[in-house]
Amino acid sequence: MDVHVTDFITIGLLVLLEGLLSADNALVLAILVLGLPRRQQHKALRYGILGAFAFRILAILAAVHLMAFAWVKLIGGAYLLYLAYSHFFRSGGGDERRAIKPATAWLGLSAFWATVVRVELTDVVFAVDSILVAVAMSPKTWVVITGGILGIIMMRMVIGQLLRVVRRYPALVDAAFVIIAWVAIKLLIEYLNAIGYLQFHVNRWFSFGLIVAIFVAGYLYARHQGPVDEDEDDPSQMLGE
Repeated sequence: MDVHVTDFITIGLLVLLEGLLSADNALVLAILVLGLPRRQQHKALRYGILGAFAFRILAILAAVHLMAFAWVKLIGGAYLLYLAYSHFFRSGGGDERRAIKPATAWLGLSAFWATVVRVELTDVVFAVDSILVAVAMSPKTWVVITGGILGIIMMRMVIGQLLRVVRRYPALVDAAFVIIAWVAIKLLIEYLNAIGYLQFHVNRWFSFGLIVAIFVAGYLYARHQGPVDEDEDDPSQMLGE
C-alpha cells in the first residue's frame, strides 16, 4: 500500500469536515432519541452508529453509483419537513410543544428498535453528500474510509453533548426543529438540482453558518427562559432491550 504524509493530512481534513458539516445530522439524531429513557438513548445511538460504519464503508466502495441515490434526498427532506410541521402545528403550544414525547412503536418494532431504525435511516440520508465530498478529496479508499469512520466517532461525541444541553434547556427544542426544517428545505433543493429542475446550489458554509446562528439564537433564548432540573429515569424504564 502506497502511503504518503499527505494521506494523513487528508484524513485530518476529512475528520474536521465531518465534525463541522455534520452539526445538522447530530442535532436531528439527538432529537430522535430524546423520547427514550436516558440509558436507552445512548444505546440507540450506539447501535445506529455501528450501522452507520457499515453503510459508509459499503457506500464508499460503491461511490460511483451514489448519484443514483438522489431520491434519498427527496424522501429524507420530506420526512424531516414532516417532523418540523408536526412539532410546530400539531403539538400544541409553549411547554406542551417543547415537552419530550415518549418514543413509540413503529412498523411492528418496539419503541427502542423503532428509534434505532429511524437513527439509521436518517444517517443514510445525511451520509450521501459527505461521502461524495470525501471521495472527491482522495482517490484512496483506505484514506476515505478512515476519515469517514473517525468523523462518525467525532459526530457521536457531539450528539452526547447536544443531548445534555437540550434536556437542560427544553426551549431549545424549538430551535432544533427550525434547523430540521432548514435541513429539509436544503435536501429538497439538492434533489431538484440533481434531477435538473433547479439550478440553485446552497453553499455548504452558508448552510453551516445559518445552522450555527439558529442554534446560538435558540440557546440564548433558552438560557433566558432558564434551565430545568433533570429528573432521573424510572429504574424500570432504564433496562436495556
